[in-house]
Amino acid sequence: MSQDPRHEHHDPRPLRPAPGGPPAARHADGPPDQEERAVDADGSTGRAQGSVGLDEQAGRGHGPVGPGEHAGHDKHAGHDKHAGHDKHAGHDKHAGHDKHAGHDKHAGHDPEMFRRKFWLSLALTVPIVLTSEMVMDWFGYRLEFPGVAWVGPVLGTVVFLYGGWPFLLGAVREVRDRAPGMMLLIAMAITVAYVASAATALGVFDLDFWWELAALVTIMLLGHWQEMKAIGQAQGALSALAALLPDDAERVTADGGAERVSVADLRVDDLVLVRPGARVPADGRITEGGAELDESMVTGESRPVSRDVGDRVVAGTVATDAAIRVRVEAVGEDTALAGIQRLVSQAQQSSGRAQVLADRFAAWLFYVATVVALATLVTWAVLGDPGDAVVRTVTVLVIACPHALGLAIPLVIALSTAVAAKGGILVKDRLALERMRTVDAVLFDKTGTLTRGEHVVSGVSATGGGDEDEVLALAAAVEADSEHPLARAIVAAGAERGGARRATGFRSLTGRGVRAEVDGVTYAVGGPALLRELRAQVPDDLAGRQADWSQRGAAVLHLLRLDGDAASVLGALALEDQVRPEARAAIAELRQQGVGKIVMITGDARPVAEAVAADLGFRPGVDEVFAEVLPADKDDAVADLQRRGLRVAMVGDGVNDAPALARADVGIAIGAGTDVAIESAGVVLASSDPRGVTGVIRLSRASYRKMIQNLAWAAGYNVVALPLAAGVLAWAGVTLSPAVGAILMSASTIVVALNAQLLRGVRLRPVDE
Repeated sequence: MSQDPRHEHHDPRPLRPAPGGPPAARHADGPPDQEERAVDADGSTGRAQGSVGLDEQAGRGHGPVGPGEHAGHDKHAGHDKHAGHDKHAGHDKHAGHDKHAGHDKHAGHDPEMFRRKFWLSLALTVPIVLTSEMVMDWFGYRLEFPGVAWVGPVLGTVVFLYGGWPFLLGAVREVRDRAPGMMLLIAMAITVAYVASAATALGVFDLDFWWELAALVTIMLLGHWQEMKAIGQAQGALSALAALLPDDAERVTADGGAERVSVADLRVDDLVLVRPGARVPADGRITEGGAELDESMVTGESRPVSRDVGDRVVAGTVATDAAIRVRVEAVGEDTALAGIQRLVSQAQQSSGRAQVLADRFAAWLFYVATVVALATLVTWAVLGDPGDAVVRTVTVLVIACPHALGLAIPLVIALSTAVAAKGGILVKDRLALERMRTVDAVLFDKTGTLTRGEHVVSGVSATGGGDEDEVLALAAAVEADSEHPLARAIVAAGAERGGARRATGFRSLTGRGVRAEVDGVTYAVGGPALLRELRAQVPDDLAGRQADWSQRGAAVLHLLRLDGDAASVLGALALEDQVRPEARAAIAELRQQGVGKIVMITGDARPVAEAVAADLGFRPGVDEVFAEVLPADKDDAVADLQRRGLRVAMVGDGVNDAPALARADVGIAIGAGTDVAIESAGVVLASSDPRGVTGVIRLSRASYRKMIQNLAWAAGYNVVALPLAAGVLAWAGVTLSPAVGAILMSASTIVVALNAQLLRGVRLRPVDE
């Protein structure tokens, strides 16, 4: 394929060319700022090639979600023992559990362990309850057999030591770490209950307490089992991501055959065969074939995306309808998938302001519970009822267990992060997600965010009322062998209209255009420089329409027929950066979510920016446009909005968007963004669909609402239950036994867990998906 000299100053890196870039400015008839705008209007020169969220960094470990500079090459990325596909991925002991919440002190505990202990403890608790003197008196039956009096002490001791061991071990660790919390409270409760029960068996007290102890331990085990199960499900996002990679791959050998090898054995530059229905084993570029790829597991978009030779593909995606051959460019922990796992893991370990509040409350609750328990013991002992003193002290310790409080925030964090990742939203900063619910202005970078960042043919006009389809077909034929981005847009438009023609004798005219022969006639396509060189005049019937196109920022090319030294203009074509169809819907949804001001920022000339804003439905006097903004001044625009008292979310993707993303209250990097932009953002959208911003708002509000609800429930439960457990209403006949306290405590934990699970119903993806 010939090299179009209009491409002579094009950046040699594989980046998507900017709309109206320097070559286009020389080649097209546009506004005076066309050339400057092409270079630095909105950072599009820093945008990686690709579409629908797949960027050039995919093959280098950055992928469509752009995990950032650290995703593939940073010394910690992918190679960190907790990242990528390491055996600990998704199972790090802190994942989803802030250390202050008490959950990391379960040390080695898993749902299966709690399940086993629960069922065995339950089996031992049943005979303890059935042989209890108190229970037999309640239900009016008697069980008499040799050794019946020792059923409670023997089996109760087994339950205490076997079922209660995780709590006793956790208490020792909390004391050692000087971080008293949930485990210490539980251990205190069951230890007091066991000592009182043993004293009863020895005749010191007249209490039938073994069944209460066994029921308490069993119910606590049930609560922990369900808690760990819920947390495990939330962290399952990491396991699900790791499961996206196939176990093996078909590597193409030197003789053209295929050998099946483990994915771990793949190396960069290997050529792999991906059959229909198979998953891509590593990040790379298609070298042969084309297929519709299901990228939903990475970008969150459910529709298959067409990928052809030269396009990037990401590990874990599925070739749905055809076989492709892929040249591997990143493997294992350097893939985009590993970067996603790292982000999800970091987000699940992070905590926000609500978590700090919960941690502080849980710490104070320990001391409050200890003081109340001691006061209860002393008060009831002084009143002459040591049996009730012990019972109520144990009940206070059980009721006060900050189980629900410790679970309230970490589970919401883990679930919201998992739900977000499934919906194509990667949360890097929990505080950014929390702030998103308060945003009242959203600032969009225009190119690549509200527009596609790629030219399309937006208008065709023929001289003297001629056939516009014929003009487009001839122009497409002449441009067919050119590599210029405007040429590709014309060829694509011609193919869509089905008017394919074949040209011969292609020649590039340096800095002016191209020429070729079609059916024996010589034609040329170019901009103002070509018109001047050929001394061709634009007919009056084209001049008016051309002026309209130029005013709104379109690049205008002309089709000329060459006859010797004479040249006549046959028609003109307008090429513009296409507004994303989903951008209008995104703006409408943001307004429905209560965002008061929509702002667009661009380096384009004011008329160009205003035209795009009008097309997007901006409201005069309410929404705002920052035009002709230099790249270095974008963060000043954010600061200007903030000085007006607005809380700003910035959505961008270019290198020069990074300062603005960092300055904004919430920085959101769009899917095809550059690494620098992604590193500066708190939230990353895996796809390039701007409607994902409304998903972030919905998730922010829903997760914050669940945090507050869970905190209110956990705190309110203790405020009401502690006095009852201490016996302040005993005079009215209202008392709580330790077993009932354990049931209430476990019930509060289950309520918190079920409430957090409702986050799974939050809609993050656009309605049409």
